[in-house]
Amino acid sequence: MMIERIGSVDPIQPGKKASKNEALRSNSASDSVSVSSEAAEKAEIYRAMDLVGSAADVRADRIAELKLKMADPGYINDALISATADQIMTSFGL
Repeated sequence: MMIERIGSVDPIQPGKKASKNEALRSNSASDSVSVSSEAAEKAEIYRAMDLVGSAADVRADRIAELKLKMADPGYINDALISATADQIMTSFGL
């Protein structure tokens, strides 16, 4: 089997290499990045979730108070259940 060369390659005279300055000049076009509206929306949601997750619970004292009330078996009675149901119905506009 005989293998022939595809093209003439002269090992004595290698191809001309571009200098660094010449290569930089040829790539002088500015790069740009565009973000889709969906990606921007997801980034905004991610930032909001991060802020919510890192925010301190400003009502910790109120939560502690409610936990104490819920531990008391006499706290939950028919009047409280009725008032809570009324507030829920009012918040739904019914």
